[in-house]
Amino acid sequence: MKQRWLILTGMLLLIFLVTACSGDDKAAETDINKPKENGITEKEPPEQEEQNFANTYPLTGIGTNDSVDNRAVGVMINNHTKARPQSGLSQADIVFEILAEGRITRFLALFQSEQPDIVGPVRSAREYYFDLADGYDALYVYHGAATFIDQMIRDRGIEHLNGAMYDNDRHLFKREAFRKAPHNSYLLFDAVADVAQSKGYQMTHDYEPLPFLAQEDVDEIEGDAAEHVEIVYSNTPMEIVEFDYHESTGTYTRFNDREQTVELNSDTPIAVNNVFIVEASHQIIDDDGRRAIDLDSGGDAYLIQQGKVQHVQWENRSGRIIPVKDGQPVGFVPGKTWINVVPTSPGIAQSVHITND
Repeated sequence: MKQRWLILTGMLLLIFLVTACSGDDKAAETDINKPKENGITEKEPPEQEEQNFANTYPLTGIGTNDSVDNRAVGVMINNHTKARPQSGLSQADIVFEILAEGRITRFLALFQSEQPDIVGPVRSAREYYFDLADGYDALYVYHGAATFIDQMIRDRGIEHLNGAMYDNDRHLFKREAFRKAPHNSYLLFDAVADVAQSKGYQMTHDYEPLPFLAQEDVDEIEGDAAEHVEIVYSNTPMEIVEFDYHESTGTYTRFNDREQTVELNSDTPIAVNNVFIVEASHQIIDDDGRRAIDLDSGGDAYLIQQGKVQHVQWENRSGRIIPVKDGQPVGFVPGKTWINVVPTSPGIAQSVHITND
């Protein structure tokens, strides 16, 4: 009896050992397929293919599946110290910054790929600004002008909306109480198309795109280092524009008189992919200090992208200001562009300082 018990016990022990070994083998086999402790699996996930878009925005070169035939709107935006920070600049495709009276600049902001809710403060018209807007086939929006400027706009058939005709109607324009005139007129952008169409203006347009670089060409941009750009319009009073490069985003953020340019309501910094600085002849034409600026003849320019600066020329081709080298257009980096116009006296070499810091 004792002998049978020993035999039975031995058989049970053998079965247990075989079963345990089999379980260990399966566990080991399962462990091989588990992710390693460093988080790397045996097989990396496949890379995503580059997305293809149906359309490209003509003034930014950015792909989209939305339609891109909406007409651009060019808005005169105040840059007086009392008008800062402004509203809507971060959504402009292109911003032209040019001297108005004295040493204070004013903006023409072109909106096509994005439409902000509010833009402003909106300021008065100038000939070289409405010529630029017309060159880009944009509806020209401003608030007030000298009588002779209004007459020029009408005589030349410039399609426009003048805020002085809609002052504080609270449908197209409104005056804000937190600022004093003339620094408190704001455009309500949602109403632009309806009001323009009521005047018989077309608000769709088929645009020829600006020259843009392909991604592989963006990666190969050459030039001198340009991490900080300073444009001196005046030292006294201080009217200095700066751009700082951010390698992580490939963009430049803007500063005015040592303060960062941001959106009024959100503090969103103004960031652009291209800084294009062009030199043009300026001439004072009246006792009020108004200017005539030659934006037709071309001249010296700096094109600043991806932390690099290229010495180029600028040309006006079919009304649009573009960089040119050896007679050929130089592509913009897809994204937003800021174009600063500086006088030939003292000239671009004296007005612009570019450093690697």
